[in-house]
Amino acid sequence: MVRPTRVTNTIRSLRDQAGLTQAELAKRVGVTRQTLIAIEQGRYSPTLELAFQISRVFGVVLDDVFQYPEDGTS
Repeated sequence: MVRPTRVTNTIRSLRDQAGLTQAELAKRVGVTRQTLIAIEQGRYSPTLELAFQISRVFGVVLDDVFQYPEDGTS
């Protein structure tokens, strides 16, 4: 069983604000729509490179897209 990641993200709200579909964002960063869905739902953590690519699509810093709990708890 795959353990969900503790990394959270704001991809969906950023995507909605930018008027992008999951398929459009996936294509822009070079992954499948299924991969993007898994990242968006917190079932998969992107590589650091992919995380930067996603943040650059939205024109924001990495911390505006991805968050990790400081105390190590969910």
